[in-house]
Amino acid sequence: MLVLASGGFGLAELGRRNPAFAWIAGQFDHKPWEWIAFWDLIQPAFMFMVGVAMPFALARRMEQGATSRELLRHVAVRSLRLILMSQILISISAGGLRFQMINVLAQIGITYFLCYLIMQLEFRWQALIALLILAGHWALFVAFPGTEGPFLSKTTNIGAVLDKAVFGRVNPGYWATLNFVTSTATTLFGVWTGQLLRSGRSHGEKMRILAVSAAVCLALGFAIHPWNPIIKRICTTSFTIYSTGWVLLMLLAFYWVVEVVGYRKWVFPLVVIGANSIFIYSLDMVLRGWLDRAVGVFTLHYRWLGDFASVAQSCTVFLVMWYLCYWLYQRKIFFKL
Repeated sequence: MLVLASGGFGLAELGRRNPAFAWIAGQFDHKPWEWIAFWDLIQPAFMFMVGVAMPFALARRMEQGATSRELLRHVAVRSLRLILMSQILISISAGGLRFQMINVLAQIGITYFLCYLIMQLEFRWQALIALLILAGHWALFVAFPGTEGPFLSKTTNIGAVLDKAVFGRVNPGYWATLNFVTSTATTLFGVWTGQLLRSGRSHGEKMRILAVSAAVCLALGFAIHPWNPIIKRICTTSFTIYSTGWVLLMLLAFYWVVEVVGYRKWVFPLVVIGANSIFIYSLDMVLRGWLDRAVGVFTLHYRWLGDFASVAQSCTVFLVMWYLCYWLYQRKIFFKL
């Protein structure tokens, strides 16, 4: 959320202005089609974190006396709220009514509900469902390859065809609504990780499992890449597995620093953001442009910094948003869906 709300720290613009920073800047923008950049890991990280949080949140509700029926209702209502919120934010941002299901909140709303249903099954059936999701998504694209092939066609692949049939258009950037299918597997991987973290295993055991899982995901995702290319915009099977490997590595690093080493004070700024993630996400979606103009009145958009002006301006705007979250945090005001 920090990286997203900061606008990538203005590094994409820096790279466009100064070729010397092209590679690092490229990590803060989506790949046009095939392969992966750091920016492409943001949505999988969101989906994965939702899955990690689910065992903790649901266990707490059960400890408070919630019944299975109440939990199902809670999950269903929250899913609908997430989808509705995504439509509101997209419409405000676009300046007109828009209905789409590619926004991260909408995708989370769908995968959150599906994963709750899957969680009710024995683990072996959960694993089978995950395998069928990944294999089925791959098979679906191969079965309906479009005009240029299953993973080369941008406007005639099965995801684009379904979007045209349901919404009447191919989404800008070629993002496919069908991405929720493989994103469900990402969220489910997060659920399993959350269950691991809640278990009574030692820190060493947990870290070994996380490390091995990350290595397997990275190796497997890369191995099948020649036949199932790593493409974020249609969330291919290889992308789902490969991105999960990177997210697991990030989690492993945070787990070691925070839980094992016990170095926690430095994460306070992240806690402030996490406590009001919906607020700062909405703020970024709707008011970033206005904040940029308002802050720019006083910073003069840091024009005297030359190529680095975009970095300084983006960081300043983000600090304003962070302070608003901090103001809410101090007063124990938290926005939830």
